[in-house]
Amino acid sequence: MWNDNQFTQVLNIQYPIIQAGMAGGPTTPELVAAVSRAGGLGTLGAGYMRAEQMKEAIQRIKELTDKPFGVNLFIPEIPDVSEREIVKTNELLQPFREELKLTEPEITAPSTELFEKQLEIILQEKIAVCSFTFGVPSKQVIHKLQERNIIVIGTATTVNEASINEENGVDMVVMQGSEAGGHRGTFANTYENGLVGTMSLIPQTVDQVNIPVIAAGGIMDGRGVLAALTLGAQAVQMGTAFLTVLESGAKQQHIDAILNSSEAQTVITSVISGKPARGIQNEFVRKMTPYEKSLPDYPILNSLTKSIRSEAAKQNRSEYMHMWSGQSPRLSKRQSVGKLITDIADQVEEIMKSR
Repeated sequence: MWNDNQFTQVLNIQYPIIQAGMAGGPTTPELVAAVSRAGGLGTLGAGYMRAEQMKEAIQRIKELTDKPFGVNLFIPEIPDVSEREIVKTNELLQPFREELKLTEPEITAPSTELFEKQLEIILQEKIAVCSFTFGVPSKQVIHKLQERNIIVIGTATTVNEASINEENGVDMVVMQGSEAGGHRGTFANTYENGLVGTMSLIPQTVDQVNIPVIAAGGIMDGRGVLAALTLGAQAVQMGTAFLTVLESGAKQQHIDAILNSSEAQTVITSVISGKPARGIQNEFVRKMTPYEKSLPDYPILNSLTKSIRSEAAKQNRSEYMHMWSGQSPRLSKRQSVGKLITDIADQVEEIMKSR
């Protein structure tokens, strides 16, 4: 049985399908709960959430389902950014702000405080799964979570990064192929060296680590799921496929952009947040790309552009929003979570029967 393996047994779920923890709004409690109720693993993208906001969302998910679900957190990053860089970037962003009638935002220095508070709530609420992106938590943090029977999942983009995750003690690792939408999970290599396709990445990783491997990047339907499992993955993590479902909290302009885009329209850019991410190219990306090398790192740039992207959505100006998407937008559909997961299961079984 394709859906009866180490992953589904450990998590006690029906299908080896994780809904990616997409931070910034798409992963509403309703979406997370719907995925878990349908037999997958829903994930709350809590990277940008205040601790209390995250706690409220977790409690709402628990009201909506008694099935296991996960929470995804970002490992804190404290870049060395000069005031001069911020001033120059604000000058570049001023025309966008003027057009949207915005004032210059105040920027607070990044710290580890939010991450520490988020971890406290994860421990208090005894979440089934806690996943991490942009690095690996310390062995002490991983041990604390595992003491509460919380499964820890890391993120990697190379075999080397997968090995680092394993050495630190994570239970499983998501291998993010270059086809994946949104931010790159690269942390121990340059992002260029982390641009390995899913089909190459999964079998090489499976041969080198002993923990379960989860495939991510460009997987949208049963064909992709079965391909990943055949290559040795224990499960898949899907993001873009869940962005366009009826339960998604993504902005309508974002949903429409994915539904009407092709594989040739996505680019990897760091001009939106300061960290390389794959999304659909628009006017903001085109205008800022010439300055990409001089912009501050994540999360500083993310904070500087946040109000522009938020206000653009309110004014229906998709040309200034972020439009994260993987490389398979043609396969996206506007349907319910239940229909998506049922269709995936049916397609996998149909292919297996035809062999």
